[in-house]
Amino acid sequence: MAYRVKRVNQLIRKEISELLQREVNDPRLSSFVSVNEVDTSPDLKQARIYVSHLGSSQDKDEIMAALTAAAGYFRSELARSLKMRNTPVLEFRWDDSIERGAHILELIDQVTRKQEQS
Repeated sequence: MAYRVKRVNQLIRKEISELLQREVNDPRLSSFVSVNEVDTSPDLKQARIYVSHLGSSQDKDEIMAALTAAAGYFRSELARSLKMRNTPVLEFRWDDSIERGAHILELIDQVTRKQEQS
């Protein structure tokens, strides 16, 4: 990955995180939403933003709906702060790596408990 793309990914992640913490007034986004990763295309025209939240699947659906609805707002704020020629189109995706990691740790604990009992 090119240095410029990495730098843009970092900047977008930082800006979206700050916007979620300070500027968004949507009650569906009032709980803590974590921006885990940003993946921008090499031509800088599209950006996939991976978010997560520890909560129920109903919360997940509401959060994704709110983020999708606010994508235009986020893009306009990014255009003001990043000063790029073209601001990428934002696509929000759910990142379930935290849940997968917790599940793997649980499986490892089960195996170690069984080995200790044997």
